[in-house]
Amino acid sequence: MTSPPPELGRIRDALLGARSVLLTSHERPDGDSLGSQLALGAALRQLGKQVRIIDYDPAPDLYAFLPDLGTIEIADNVTDRFDTVVVLECSSLDRTGLRGLDERPIINIDHHPGNVMYGTLNWHDESACACAELVSELIDTLGVPLTPAMATQLYVAILTDTGSFRHANITPRTFTICQKIATTGINPTDVASQVYNNGSLGRLRLTGMLLERMQLEHGHRVAVLRLNDAMLAEAGCTPDDIEGIVNIPLAARDVQAVVFFKDTGAAMRVSLRSKGSVDVRQVAVSFGGGGHRNAAGLTIEHPSSETDSLVLSRVAAAITDSEP
Repeated sequence: MTSPPPELGRIRDALLGARSVLLTSHERPDGDSLGSQLALGAALRQLGKQVRIIDYDPAPDLYAFLPDLGTIEIADNVTDRFDTVVVLECSSLDRTGLRGLDERPIINIDHHPGNVMYGTLNWHDESACACAELVSELIDTLGVPLTPAMATQLYVAILTDTGSFRHANITPRTFTICQKIATTGINPTDVASQVYNNGSLGRLRLTGMLLERMQLEHGHRVAVLRLNDAMLAEAGCTPDDIEGIVNIPLAARDVQAVVFFKDTGAAMRVSLRSKGSVDVRQVAVSFGGGGHRNAAGLTIEHPSSETDSLVLSRVAAAITDSEP
């Protein structure tokens, strides 16, 4: 059995010695950031800590069923004092979007490649399939038993960040943690249904519109989706409804990568997904973005047809580079 990393013990000691703790994560939170924050927050409250969770953006409606989601505060600036700040899922501090975190004792827990190790204490483990794997181990080290609510939060985090157990970095550790989660009495099928079978009719209409207008490039190996505000209005939905749609084209055998262009008016957000060894993270990094090998993203501040073409050409090159 692998021995725990030394930084885990130091983080445990720092949290046990703290009275007040702030938890936060990245802008535009996803299932992993939300589930990890909520589960760790619940564990620390069991230990008698004063805990607040503050994020820059609200959670997508998709995750409204998560236990204690309403405890997350939304703000752009932190002025109150805390003994320590735990930043989850952020490769750099500015990914939080929050002002006022500088010069505070920070615990940085992350699994993304390229973490710049900005914390007073840093636990960076790229082998973890989700930040929730690290949070689960931290909760164990703190000696706090999992409640069904915490188990639900952690399971949603792992389920969504692995693309329903399809992305890279899934290891025996992943399933060992999920086994422990299942012993709390939660029903993984019911939780998955809340995530994947609880969308709006608007989302269904939008999915049809996107797939009908989908382009196929690079010998049908790159699927291109494009979204703008007019399409959202026509479908009768909100930006929250697009969560997960980017993965759908990967169901086709020929498609090796998906590029999803989302025109926000001021900028173009681009989500990238891929299969197997196709590394879309390197494409995102080349434009100042980041993520994982099979799931990454970037923002283009001044989009043009030339930058669109450049993104597509680099994704195509990533597919070619992955071929034996």
